[in-house]
Amino acid sequence: MLSDLKDTRFIATDISKSAVETTRLTLEAHNVNADVLVADLVSGIDTHLAGAVDLLVFNPPYVPTPDDEVGIGGIASAWAGGHKGRIVIDCMLEIVDSILSPKGWFYLVTVAANCPGEICQIMRRKGFASRIAIQRSTEEESLHVLKFWRDASNEASDSSNPVSPSGRTSFMQRSLPHHLSRLVSFKPT
Repeated sequence: MLSDLKDTRFIATDISKSAVETTRLTLEAHNVNADVLVADLVSGIDTHLAGAVDLLVFNPPYVPTPDDEVGIGGIASAWAGGHKGRIVIDCMLEIVDSILSPKGWFYLVTVAANCPGEICQIMRRKGFASRIAIQRSTEEESLHVLKFWRDASNEASDSSNPVSPSGRTSFMQRSLPHHLSRLVSFKPT
């Protein structure tokens, strides 16, 4: 899906050097050109991204753990989310408004323990509408992919004709929900 978008700039960040290298190799294997950076969220590139991100997909460490496990490095940094699994999520919620474009979409992966309804209320107070784009459950967890977009009218209404800041319908915005449903699937063990 991404390799067909030659005029689109992709940026991926992770705090883990091994995750960055794995992502870089995966994208190269699929002929996708992207900037893959070691960064804590968007630290160091946030001013460059200000108001320019049309599509943000965030799969944070969301597992509830003791707060002192967050960011300790190693494999635990892939899942350790602290109290309610929200430490890293809440950090992103603080900055998403500054990096998302006026017509940008923000997809966030959460589990029930993260209190998705509370996250939606936080974003609502920041002027974003939301909905659950995808929900899947296994014996271990109930996963939600939340979708957020700016709500200029302060009424929760999803646009049926997504438009990028350039005024054109974005291929990524048109096709991502379909592809997410194929990407997010679980088989009970």
